[in-house]
Amino acid sequence: MAKSKTRFVCQECGYESAKWMGKCPSCQQWNTLVEEMVMTSSPKHTGIGSNTSQKPEKITSIETKEETRILTQMPEFNRVLGGGVVPGSLVLIGGDPGIGKSTLLLQISQQLADKKVTVLYISGEESTRQTKLRADRLGAMSDELYVLSETNLNLIKAQIEQLSPDFIVIDSIQTIFKDEVTSAPGSVSQVRECTSELMRIAKTKHVPIFIVGHVTKEGAIAGPRMLEHMVDVVLYFEGERHHSFRILRGVKNRFGSTNEMGIFEMKEEGLKEVLNPSEIFLEERSEGVAGSCVVASMEGTRPVLVEIQSLISPTSFGNPRRMATGIDHNRVPLLMAVLEKRVGLMMQNQDAYVKVAGGVKLDEPAIDLAVAISIASSFKNKPCRAHDVLIGEVGLTGEIRRVSRMEQRVQEAAKLGFKRAIIPKRNADDLVIKGDIEVIGVESIQQALKATLSD
Repeated sequence: MAKSKTRFVCQECGYESAKWMGKCPSCQQWNTLVEEMVMTSSPKHTGIGSNTSQKPEKITSIETKEETRILTQMPEFNRVLGGGVVPGSLVLIGGDPGIGKSTLLLQISQQLADKKVTVLYISGEESTRQTKLRADRLGAMSDELYVLSETNLNLIKAQIEQLSPDFIVIDSIQTIFKDEVTSAPGSVSQVRECTSELMRIAKTKHVPIFIVGHVTKEGAIAGPRMLEHMVDVVLYFEGERHHSFRILRGVKNRFGSTNEMGIFEMKEEGLKEVLNPSEIFLEERSEGVAGSCVVASMEGTRPVLVEIQSLISPTSFGNPRRMATGIDHNRVPLLMAVLEKRVGLMMQNQDAYVKVAGGVKLDEPAIDLAVAISIASSFKNKPCRAHDVLIGEVGLTGEIRRVSRMEQRVQEAAKLGFKRAIIPKRNADDLVIKGDIEVIGVESIQQALKATLSD
């Protein structure tokens, strides 16, 4: 009879220990180590191609062919995936509870079922009746859409063998369990083993599988980071529950560009695409107000124009506050230090609040110039010109550095009616723009301030 022993596994990072500890030494989280049973004679792991004996091949002799992607009726969703759903891919979608993950996947399932693609929607959190109620509201009715309420992976595999679907949805991976693993559903061991088994099914049967993952309070997908390493594509569904707009962002994609972004609007009948997000983000912008600037940011392969807002006010505390929403909070004191040292704006006794309007998160260096100018605009109480767009990286010596894909950014600004683009001098020297927009190249933060805030 197989002997069993116990181990303690961190539910955040997957760290294993022979003894219980209050604090995980790997991820530094408290009370995350949970006791799990380990069978010494566990069944052999089955990976991709484990049933066949394969030999090494010369890479020059391997035959390849272009994958025929499965297209949905949502161009935004297709673009985030890199051009459509790749057969045999394993896609992980994470997001806050109630953000719309199940709604999006049910709509995608219905669109594929309308194309005579056999879809199996497996729900481990809802009954088939509950899924049917949501489908009635969304209008997701098709004879090719099958619904299964099951959490046992062995029974799910049997139904997949019997039905042979062309598209599979697992909602969610934290509810699925294997009988061979003794730990509870949602534990590190269960999530890892179930994901590995689903990956084998996707690769051997050449069937795309979408799995839903819960997120932690920090916004990361629950479970070990190994879960994100195992899958082919990782998508994050972001947005505020009290706002109608949702952002689908790709953070990993083996079949396309990363950091692609798709914008959706939540309505009563489901999620609708927003084909021109720049207009949405700028439609409520107040012109002639100090502290407001517009930047053209690249989200994957698409330029998006968003508004940067800053508010500088005298502090009432010994240490001034530095707060940022939508950008890295460490970037704000850095740019304020550049403005103090290189321009002479003394803001040591000022509170600073910086926000990206619309709920977008920006993390590229090209937004530095817009953030710095908006801070200076609020400090001087002088508004920027309403039809200016600012693009550029700011160095610690006050220089404005070159950024990539400048032509696409400026073209998008011209299309939306902006009259001037303040960009790095090195980008402006070799830039060819078709459109009614003036391009001004600047080499330093002083030149940028003179070009934007001077009368």
